[in-house]
Amino acid sequence: MHHRLGRVFLTAVSLFTLVEVGAAEPVALRHVHQGIAVDLSIESLAEGAQDDQLLEGQPARFRFRVTDTTSGLPLSGVYPAAWMDLFVKGIEADALDCDRKVEELVGGSLFAQAELDLNVFYVVALNDDATLTVVDPLFGFGGTKLLAMVLLESPGEDWVLTPEGDRIYVSLPQVGKVAVVDTARWKVASTLDAGVGARRVALQPDEAYLWVSYGESQEGPSGFAVFNARTLELVSRVETGRGRHEITFRPDSRYAFVTNSREGTVAVVDVHRLEVVQRLETGVGPAAIDYSSQARAAYVSHAGVPGTSGNAAEEGDGTDGGLVAIDGENHQILARIPAPAGIGELRFAPGGRFALAPHTAGNTVLILDAARNRVIQTADVEDGPYRIAFSDELAYIQHLGSEIILMIPLDTLGSEGTPVSIIDFPGGQSALGKGPRLSPAASLIQAPGANAILLANGADQAIYYYREGMAAPMGSFQNYGRQPRAVLVVDRSLKERAPGNYETVAQLRRPGHYALAFFLDAPRIIHCFDVEVVEDPAKVAERRARNPVAVEYLATTAGPHHSIAAGQTATVRFRLTDATTGEPLTALGDVQVLAYRPPGTRQNRLNARALGEGVYEAELPPQRPGRFTVRVACPSQGLPFQASPPLWVDALSESQEAP
Repeated sequence: MHHRLGRVFLTAVSLFTLVEVGAAEPVALRHVHQGIAVDLSIESLAEGAQDDQLLEGQPARFRFRVTDTTSGLPLSGVYPAAWMDLFVKGIEADALDCDRKVEELVGGSLFAQAELDLNVFYVVALNDDATLTVVDPLFGFGGTKLLAMVLLESPGEDWVLTPEGDRIYVSLPQVGKVAVVDTARWKVASTLDAGVGARRVALQPDEAYLWVSYGESQEGPSGFAVFNARTLELVSRVETGRGRHEITFRPDSRYAFVTNSREGTVAVVDVHRLEVVQRLETGVGPAAIDYSSQARAAYVSHAGVPGTSGNAAEEGDGTDGGLVAIDGENHQILARIPAPAGIGELRFAPGGRFALAPHTAGNTVLILDAARNRVIQTADVEDGPYRIAFSDELAYIQHLGSEIILMIPLDTLGSEGTPVSIIDFPGGQSALGKGPRLSPAASLIQAPGANAILLANGADQAIYYYREGMAAPMGSFQNYGRQPRAVLVVDRSLKERAPGNYETVAQLRRPGHYALAFFLDAPRIIHCFDVEVVEDPAKVAERRARNPVAVEYLATTAGPHHSIAAGQTATVRFRLTDATTGEPLTALGDVQVLAYRPPGTRQNRLNARALGEGVYEAELPPQRPGRFTVRVACPSQGLPFQASPPLWVDALSESQEAP
């Protein structure tokens, strides 16, 4: 069974029965099981970090190499998963049941989570202000999900993510630049001077060049600035023509096809020479362009308004419409396909044969068959269809005047003249047209590893998660007071970068001793590596200023594995000390213990008894089966519940056994 663990809005059970280890020296470990070797290396990406240290709050690259010990050959095409979980200081564990814990993690329990999940993806929102918000949808069930906020020099307009997921290029029209965002550190690593009104950004398929449109709203030079995608150096400026520009590429990156809205032309650019080799008059206001790999041709839609941006809802309809096919080899017009004016978007479904083109004013969606070069079906809809997106099995249609998202099964396309099958679901509370000014970037994308999509709803200030087959979104998260204009995903699950080599980048969180649980289903391998994350001195000072009390859990009647029989009481014992001096805090009269089950709707608050030398204890009432969390508070010392470390305890039923 192949595993792709990308569960959104789910959390995983914590590994708390871990073995304390010493400093990693260096961070390179090996496990061999039945002739299969798993080699783990962890490389700190922190600036100035020592080779043998993993620093809290800093990014690190995790690499697993899986090989056959007899032949030395790599095991390719397997799907490993991994998690890191913290060993709670002060609790001695005498055994580690890694198999049981991995089973719980794979099962995706809602009651707790691993400290760091290496099988996740991050959701990034391009906001109406000069920010990107980065959300971990698996982090902190019931708590904050904001992983980072990237500050830009001015509001972003368009963006593109590298296939490796290590960079996001964001255009900044107000300052004529492109921000290069490092997704390991979630910071702007550099900026590129693209030119006045830099708007559209695109990576050609072979990733050699980054293309950025400029000069779209002026009478002077207009076209694309072309940068070396590896060195970020400006290679050339290609003047293609006046007006707004959209771009598509031949799959082999030999040619680029660029629209020039003010001139009614499409320029064909030889990528090797970075020169325009052909200009074709296609019609008034070319608005969208996409390449069909099956037809080996570029297809252009027209808004029918000179100088249009492709937004028919903003700039009106017109009289000169139609779809135009351009041969990808000889660059001549293959066909002019009758269609109404005012089509602002055209996109090919997976496979490259069928394209969907919404006619906003006419409330229809045209289905183009590139094999026959004609419109073969028309879907009659409502409320201004505007945006098209695809999953593996469905086409999604967003509307300017409604929050309803329409879905067309892709396997129903192709029968000329037959009605189009349509299903729908509500994509939030507000219509697409009620949000902020629309970005040319996608506001609806497929989620990795699942038949599901993520939808940015600007007016709702939220991003919704919808799994195909459901009647409504499964969940959502707010965008921290900002209006998302577009959304993309940075997939941080383990990927095979070379035969047998699986890696990802993740940001380390709290310092401490960890178990890194590795799971491979076929061949079956489960192992927990010992890893240490060291304190960042600057963060230590911040924590002491913010949380002046240190909490250390001691032995409990729940035993070393923190499990009790359901219906029995358990005594929790802990020590409170001054975080700066280490001196015990004795005889405090307002120490409290909170026991709760996520998301916190069932909870018990208890007063703790002072035992002397800074040690306190509380007796927890009988608990029903399941996992619950314990935290400590002391208002007089400025310690709230949320600032104390959690302690997880399992209440086991009669059919369960403690590890």
